[in-house]
Amino acid sequence: MSASLRVSPANGAEWREATRLLAAGEATLVSLWGDDGRMRMAVRQASGALSFVEVACEDGSFPSVASVHAPADRLERAACDLFGFTARETADKRRWLDHGRWPLRHPLGQAVPHDGAPDAYPFLNAEGEGLHQIPVGPVHAGIIEPGHFRFHAGGESVVRLEERLGYVHKGVDRLMRGANLERGGVLAARVSGDSTVAYGVAFARAVEAALGIEAPPRAHGLRGLMAELERIANHFGDIGAVCNDAAFALMHAHCGILRERTLRTAKAAFGHRLMMDAVVPGGVAVDLTPEGAEAIRALVRHVRTTFPGLVQLYDNTASLQDRTVGTGVLNVDLARRFGAGGVVGRASGRDFDARRDCPYPPYDAFSFEVPIRRAGDVNARIWVRIEEVGESLSLIEAMLLRLAGGPVLATLASAGSACEGFALIETFRGEVFAHVRLANDGVVARCHLRDASWFQWPLLEAAIEGNIVADFPLCNKSFNCSYSGCDL
Repeated sequence: MSASLRVSPANGAEWREATRLLAAGEATLVSLWGDDGRMRMAVRQASGALSFVEVACEDGSFPSVASVHAPADRLERAACDLFGFTARETADKRRWLDHGRWPLRHPLGQAVPHDGAPDAYPFLNAEGEGLHQIPVGPVHAGIIEPGHFRFHAGGESVVRLEERLGYVHKGVDRLMRGANLERGGVLAARVSGDSTVAYGVAFARAVEAALGIEAPPRAHGLRGLMAELERIANHFGDIGAVCNDAAFALMHAHCGILRERTLRTAKAAFGHRLMMDAVVPGGVAVDLTPEGAEAIRALVRHVRTTFPGLVQLYDNTASLQDRTVGTGVLNVDLARRFGAGGVVGRASGRDFDARRDCPYPPYDAFSFEVPIRRAGDVNARIWVRIEEVGESLSLIEAMLLRLAGGPVLATLASAGSACEGFALIETFRGEVFAHVRLANDGVVARCHLRDASWFQWPLLEAAIEGNIVADFPLCNKSFNCSYSGCDL
C-alpha cells in the first residue's frame, strides 16, 4: 500500500479518538513518530483503511498513547528521546534510544549538549521467594548485534524477561534530514540489512507516492522477485538456526547450504548477495538478464527437489519436536493486540499480510496463500516459514513468466512544493512502514521507518514467561527480531 499523504493538523479530540480505538481493540497501531513540533500516528482501522492523525506539541508535550495501549510504549519513548517531547500520563518515563552516551540530548528537536555520561536504567522488578536475576548481553557470543536481556527466574523457570536495545543507534532519522533521494535510499537500505530489499521498496514507494509517480511495470516485477528471494533466504537461515539451538546441527547445515545458494543466485541475478541498493526511487538500479533469470529458475528447481526432504527430517525427528512443540507460546489475543506481523503474528492466528491485504505491485496481480497457525509456539513459527517458502517459490515462477518488458527506471521530477507519502511493505519478518516528507527543493525533510520488530520484541518477553532459561535461544531465534531495525 502506498499513497500520497495530506494530513491537516489534528485537534486533541481526533488524537484521543484514535487512542480510544486502539485501547478498545478496534484499530491496530501502524506507527507512532515525532516530527517538527508535533507527534504523528498511523492507525489501521478494522475496515483495513489507514488513517493518520497528529497533535501539536505546543508546550513540548502530548497525550500519551502508551498509557492506554502498550504497543505504543517504545515508539513513544523513542520519539521523546529524539525530539525532547514529554508524553503526558505515561507510567514509563525511562529513555529508550538515548542511553546517555550521545553528545546531544533530543538531537531532532531543540538539541542541548550532554556530557556523554551513561544514564542509569532501572529494570522492572519481580518479587517472590527464591527469585534471582540473570543478566545477558549486550555483548553476545559469535557475530550478533548487541542487546541486553534481564531475566528474573525461579530456578530454571523464567518469571520475567525485560529487554534493552539501542546499543547500535545509527542516527538514521538525523542523517535523513536534508538527504537527496539517492542518499535517502542508501540509508533506508541499511536500517536492517537482512531486509534491505523491503526497506528499499518501502522508501521508494513512499517517495513515489509523494511525487505522484509510478515505477515502470518491469521494475515492479523485479522488485517482487528480489523481495521473494530475500524472504526465502532468511527463512532458510531461521529454520536452520532454530534447529541448531536445539542441538540438531544437521538441519542447520543443510538449510545453510540452501541459504548460501539463494544468496549466490541473488548476486548472479542482481549483482549483490543481499541485493543492496538494487531498489531505488523510481524503479530499480539493475535489470535482469536472461542468464540471471535462468539462475533463479535453477534455484527454484533445486529447492523444490531438496527442501521437502529437510521438512520431512524436521517433522520426523522426535527429539527436535520435543524442544519446539509447546515452547514459547504467544497468545493469540496478545498477537492481535500488538498487531504482530509476519511469522510471529501468523503463527498465532493473526491473518495479515501486507502483500495481500494492502496490495501493491506486483502482488496485486498475483494470488497466493498466507499460511496461518494458531498454536503460537516455536514449532508453529517454523511451519509458517516452511509453508511460506513454498508460496514464495510459486510466486517467483509466476513473476518470471509474467515479467514485463520495457524500462526499469522512471524519471523523478520534483513536485515543486512540500509533499509527503507513505508505504506499507511486507518483509520476511512482517511489515515495514515508511513515511517520507519532502521539502520544496525535493530533499528529505523527515523520514520515519518502522520495522516489524518494534511490536515483536515485547511479545518475545511474554512468550518466554514460564519456559526454562535454556529454551530462550529457541524462542529468540524463532522470533528473529531485528536489533538494528529498532536502533534507528
